[in-house]
Amino acid sequence: MKVNNKKAIVFVTILAMILGILTGCSSGVSSDNTVDVGIVLPTKDEPRWVQDETRFAEALKDTDYSVEILFSQGSSANELQNVESLITKGIKVLIICPHDGDGAAAAAEAAKAEGITVISYDRLITGTDAVDYYVTFDSIAVGEAQGQYLVDKATGTGNPLYLYAGAASDNNAFLFFEGAWNVLQPKIVDGTFVIKNSSEAVALQDKAKLTRDEMGKIIGQVTTNWDFNEAKNKAEAHLTAASADDKGNVFILAPNDGTARSIADTFAADNDVTSYVVTGQDAEIASVQYIIDGKQTMTVFKDVRSLVKDSINMAVAILAGETPETTGSYYNNVIDVPAKQTEVIVVHQDNVKEALIDSGYYDASEFTNLE
Repeated sequence: MKVNNKKAIVFVTILAMILGILTGCSSGVSSDNTVDVGIVLPTKDEPRWVQDETRFAEALKDTDYSVEILFSQGSSANELQNVESLITKGIKVLIICPHDGDGAAAAAEAAKAEGITVISYDRLITGTDAVDYYVTFDSIAVGEAQGQYLVDKATGTGNPLYLYAGAASDNNAFLFFEGAWNVLQPKIVDGTFVIKNSSEAVALQDKAKLTRDEMGKIIGQVTTNWDFNEAKNKAEAHLTAASADDKGNVFILAPNDGTARSIADTFAADNDVTSYVVTGQDAEIASVQYIIDGKQTMTVFKDVRSLVKDSINMAVAILAGETPETTGSYYNNVIDVPAKQTEVIVVHQDNVKEALIDSGYYDASEFTNLE
């Protein structure tokens, strides 16, 4: 059989490209194809994690250590397969941001069984003792910042309050909500706010401290699952069920920027909503533009550069046989996991330029109407 060499070359080239896409990003892989640091991120479908991929690769490129970065695409099964693949390449440190806190336990245990140090990144792996360290922002402080912003913007009494949360499978969603509840609950009790979209929250509004099960009941009612469309659908359902008196000047606890934009657009389209204050987090480019344009009120800026740097510093210390620096711990339902925490910053129209442009996080050219 005669083979067309040109076609064969094209086929091999395309195949190599496809394999590169499937396996993620590799940097500095050694000649024997071993990898020092394996990184598993939850999805390529959100800008945050794509940006993290670049930052991790850049942070390690000037070290003597090799790295491979894989994405689980919202699947705990893919997550486990990714970790098993990295184990075969001889990783010594695994940095993993779980899609599902409990679901990632199997991946962490597989790595730990091979003597690999496991660092839970941004989101905590729960339900296992196979987690060595946790690198995170102070998630309770994030929620407290969101709640405090709503409190600071409220005047008088009877202000309609709509609560939304992240995914019940994500431990951070509980921490964010706990922080927000710490600040909002006293102002619900004194009548500043009236909860309009959660019967579970109304039933528990006199409790300053909620158990995890109690928070779970509320989150179960108002979860967005970190999904833009689910946030939109839930907001539409809440507004449809609400009377005109339940609208007017409203206050909205939205868990992150993606859901905040969907919820904001939905509330803005309701003729009975006079104005709204809506929270967010992550300082995504689209939400920063929304803030500049007055369509989103605030975001909690978590400088991912610092989080990536902390993670890499921790990995490098471990590879050098040193004990990494920690500043606290988080209980993952089995053990207290030593943690390195990074501070957060509230961003609104008045400090966008200072917080995000002057700091070098974004370039001014990425936005319009920036003064």
